[in-house]
Amino acid sequence: VQLQASGGGLVQAGGSLRLSCVASEFIFARYAIGWSRQAPGAGREGVACISTSLNFTYYGDSAKGRFTISKDNARNTVYLQMNDLRPDDTARYHCVADVDGPYGCSNALKARGYRAQGTQVTVSS
Repeated sequence: VQLQASGGGLVQAGGSLRLSCVASEFIFARYAIGWSRQAPGAGREGVACISTSLNFTYYGDSAKGRFTISKDNARNTVYLQMNDLRPDDTARYHCVADVDGPYGCSNALKARGYRAQGTQVTVSS
């Protein structure tokens, strides 16, 4: 398994969740890794991405100021800390990855590379 996502659940509005994406050593060392999400009836949305080679993090507009993406090198894990959750954050969240570089995050968030099975986040009002 190249990517494995976990951490979703049911939370009330204003609450927090932390999603985890465990990657293989090969992927973790060489790929930009991020999170995209898809709500029922909606298109895919890029949430956040981290690129080690470019020392760069990307956040979609809905994530700015509320979500934080980080890497734990000892655990080959990328985390997405989500605070102040809102009902419109309800979606299936997917960990995604693509070869790191100038277009790594862009390609990853467009699901052109690896994509883990999603984890469901449901925010109640």
